[in-house]
Amino acid sequence: MARNIGAACRRCRRENLKLYLKGDRCYSDKCSFERRAFGPGQHGQARFRKVSDYAIQLREKQKVKSIYGMLEGQFRRYFHKADLQKGVTGENLLVLLERRLDNTIFRLGFASSRSHARQVVRHNHVLVNGKKVNIPSFLVSTGDVITIKEKSRTNSHIIESLEAVARRGIPTWLELDKDAFKATVKALPNREEITMPIQEQLIVELYSK
Repeated sequence: MARNIGAACRRCRRENLKLYLKGDRCYSDKCSFERRAFGPGQHGQARFRKVSDYAIQLREKQKVKSIYGMLEGQFRRYFHKADLQKGVTGENLLVLLERRLDNTIFRLGFASSRSHARQVVRHNHVLVNGKKVNIPSFLVSTGDVITIKEKSRTNSHIIESLEAVARRGIPTWLELDKDAFKATVKALPNREEITMPIQEQLIVELYSK
């Protein structure tokens, strides 16, 4: 399974935005973005340079890829799938990304970050409608019931993540029963519930060239 193994904190600094890629560390005084709020590398503190429209569009795409932990090939497939659906392509894309199982596990608080959620899914801790699902890109649907396997409910990382979920909040399209390690997908996510500052139209413009 291809994944980005580069330094997560450098990606936040490159996008000049806290992407919350390191879980609890992002909320602490150890956060690299808070300590060094400038670009990474030798020229990170250089004076601002004017950038082209293409560069702005590219950076927006790179930012969203970093948020959801994807490489180019997979991200492009999501875009083509969104383009074939009815409605606004950019919004369709974000809804598809939000419906990924690893993102849903993160949103519910069963993991401290999306990369941690990917591990939780891949290591067979998750059941969807009573069946084991270990594919992070699995798309959840309305009515799906997501639970943590009974043997995994003593996992200290999952327990710690659940205790900290109040800090992030749970979106309204999900319903969590914290004590039962169980959640229900009440509806599909909508654009208004995606709070990260994303300009999806720039991504559409980039791929439409």
